[in-house]
Amino acid sequence: MRLLELLLFLSNIGLFALTVLLKKGRREIPIFVASGIATLLLVIHWTVEGYRVQLFFAYGITIIFLATSGYRYFKKNGPQKIPRFLLGTANTAIAIMLVATAGLMYAFPVFKLPEPTGEFKVGTQTFHFVDPKREEIFGDASEGKRELMVQVWYPAQAGTGKYAPFIPDTRILSYMAANYGLPGFTFQHLKYVSSHAYSEAEVSSAQTSYPLILANPGFGSSRFLHTSQAENLASHGYIVAVIDHTYNTFATEFPDGRITTSTTSDLFSPDHDYRTESGNRDKLGKVLTDDVALALDQFELIQSGQIPSHLKGKIDLGHVGVFGHSIGGATAYDASYDPRIAVGIDLDGALYRLREREALRKPFMFMNSESEFERLKLVKDNHVYTDAELNRMGNTREWMDQVTEDKKVEFERMRETVAAGGQFLYIENTEHLNFTDVQFISPIFKMLGVTGKTAPDRVNSVINAYMLDFFDIYLKNQGGNLMKGPDSRFPEVKLVTSLL
Repeated sequence: MRLLELLLFLSNIGLFALTVLLKKGRREIPIFVASGIATLLLVIHWTVEGYRVQLFFAYGITIIFLATSGYRYFKKNGPQKIPRFLLGTANTAIAIMLVATAGLMYAFPVFKLPEPTGEFKVGTQTFHFVDPKREEIFGDASEGKRELMVQVWYPAQAGTGKYAPFIPDTRILSYMAANYGLPGFTFQHLKYVSSHAYSEAEVSSAQTSYPLILANPGFGSSRFLHTSQAENLASHGYIVAVIDHTYNTFATEFPDGRITTSTTSDLFSPDHDYRTESGNRDKLGKVLTDDVALALDQFELIQSGQIPSHLKGKIDLGHVGVFGHSIGGATAYDASYDPRIAVGIDLDGALYRLREREALRKPFMFMNSESEFERLKLVKDNHVYTDAELNRMGNTREWMDQVTEDKKVEFERMRETVAAGGQFLYIENTEHLNFTDVQFISPIFKMLGVTGKTAPDRVNSVINAYMLDFFDIYLKNQGGNLMKGPDSRFPEVKLVTSLL
């Protein structure tokens, strides 16, 4: 909650208290003065912090009090008697508006992202990549070649000026709200959330080069929703590129002003049988995996200077990692077959293209939510679902039998990968979206069970610690303490071997 909007809200409470507590004839001057102060706070708040729809009632209360108190103060004929019923109705309405404002401010705060824990300042730059070899299959025929927006966070020289905004492409916020079934204005206040990165800052000269990590958001997500993870890794000496997979994000804005929205959902339908759904997921997965290869190709051109950037000559292409969330985690796994990628992490994502590949023989970590781990256990234990359970899930027995069959293959892939130097773990009291910055947007998500019971800052610190430790082992030849066994600093993390 921002300081000036809090002061404005408190001034509204003060105005209401003066109206209720002071006797008639003694409240005109105090209320007029207080309403003037509240109006001054409103003007400063709008100028310095910016308005937002969640404070609509507070703005209205302030203006109404100023108008009515000013009228009464300057009127020469003395105060006009107001019927008790109307006065009570007005006071009740104001009380309701104050309660509603408090609820909206709590539910949709202008939050602060966690501070990066590393020694480096962080810079950020966004790139537009086009793949001349691939036609776009998810957009209209006129869309042409496959193109991506990719945002990079990197170690920077000491920055100056303001931090870059958390979401610079503010036009996509209405699409983000629609993605959650909310009115378009719901998330407009996120334009006031700041990152901890400086736009277009110079790359730090502390090292000659930095390992590259490519990251992949999940289905209907966005590159912005992995900002805290990217910033933290960058502050520890990594160049982190998060890919907006076009048409798989809730929205992506391109340099020419075009906005694409999620259309890959058209691949999936409750009318499909399991094999059709699985095949469509593999089809989507191949596109996402090819996007990672394209990004890596482009960073080779950036490194050589063929694409202008502060990053020229600073990318250690001999040490490349990848991670992702949900289907982006599966993308990280599938992309790791590329010999240029040394190590990867899957954040709570089920794998795809299981029968098209041999075992992945390189270090890879699977980091799961507790809820996903519990679902995996049921499959591993050949749980026989009751009719009531199947009805509750909306699945048939035939569907679940095929899920189990595919999961057995997935478990085998995971076992083989972990044996090659990887790890499997889950975090207690977490849900699927705890692995994104969605968990910071609203505490309502926690109440609804969209995110887990653990506080977002804590979950984020745990995820960042284990991601950093794993990448450090294989990209910097350091760290690795967290991979050796349970750690008293992170009791909620459970390293798993029996599942595999």
